[in-house]
Amino acid sequence: MFKKIKNFFQSCISNKLAAFGFFIVISMFMIALLAPIIAPYPPDQQIYQDARQSPSIKHFFGTDLLGRDILSRIIYGTRISLIVGFISMAIAATCGIIAGLLSGYYGGWTDTIFMRTMDALMAFPAILLALLIMSVLGPSLANAIIAVGIIYTPTFARLIRASALSIREKEYLEAARSIGMPNWLIMSKVILLNSLSPIIVQISLGIGYAILVEAGLSFLGLGVQPPKPAWGSMLGEARNLMIFAPWMATFPGLAIFFAVIGFNLMGDGLREALDPHRIEEK
Repeated sequence: MFKKIKNFFQSCISNKLAAFGFFIVISMFMIALLAPIIAPYPPDQQIYQDARQSPSIKHFFGTDLLGRDILSRIIYGTRISLIVGFISMAIAATCGIIAGLLSGYYGGWTDTIFMRTMDALMAFPAILLALLIMSVLGPSLANAIIAVGIIYTPTFARLIRASALSIREKEYLEAARSIGMPNWLIMSKVILLNSLSPIIVQISLGIGYAILVEAGLSFLGLGVQPPKPAWGSMLGEARNLMIFAPWMATFPGLAIFFAVIGFNLMGDGLREALDPHRIEEK
C-alpha cells in the first residue's frame, strides 16, 4: 500500500510542470490557512491617506482607491477562490455522477432525458449560462458557487456515462448481476469505483475553471460582493485605472493566472499518474 502511494507521488512530481502545479496549489492552501498571520493588514482596512499608492515597502503590492492593502486582499481572496472551486466542483461532481450513472447504466428513456438535458446546458457558452443563472438567483458568493456547479455538471455526467457504457458490458459486472447484487450497489461499487481516476483528474482541472468563471462573475459585479476581497471584483474596480494605477489590476490578474495554471498543471500530473497503462507497467 505504502509502495503504491510512494509510486503515485513520484509519478506526480516526475513531471516538472506537474510538480510546479502541485507547488502552486499547496502554496495556495498554505496562504489561505495562514492568511490572518501573513497578511500585513486587515483586508478591509481603509487608510485614506494611502489611497492609490504604488508598490512600496509599506504596501508591497500598492493600495486601491480606498487605501486598502492589495497584498492583504489577494491573500484573503485565496480563501474565496478555493471555497468556490472546491464546493462548486463537489456540486458538479455529485449531480453529474448521479446523472451519468443512471443514464449510462439504464439507457433508454433515462439516457435520453438526462443527456438531452446535459446537451441543453452545454449549448450555452459557460459564462453566458452563469450570467443567466446569476440574474435569476441574484449576486452572492453562494449563488456564484451554485452557478459554477450547474454549468460544470454536464462534463461529469458525460464522463461517467461513457465509463458506465463501457463497464456495464464487462464480465465482472455480469457476475455481479448474476449473484443478485442490486442495481444501486452495482453502480456505486462497480461502475463508480472503476471511474474514480478520470473523476479525480476532472475535479482538479475543474477547480481552476471554476476559479476563472467566478472571477469573471465578480468582475461583472454578479459574484462575490464588496467588501469581500475577491480577485475578480478587485479587477473590476481597477479596470478604469489601468493607465494611472496598473498595479491594482496586475496583481489580482497574476493571482488568477497562477491559480488556474496551477490546478491545470496538477490535473495533467494526476492524469499521467493515474493512467492505467502506466500503472500496469509499474
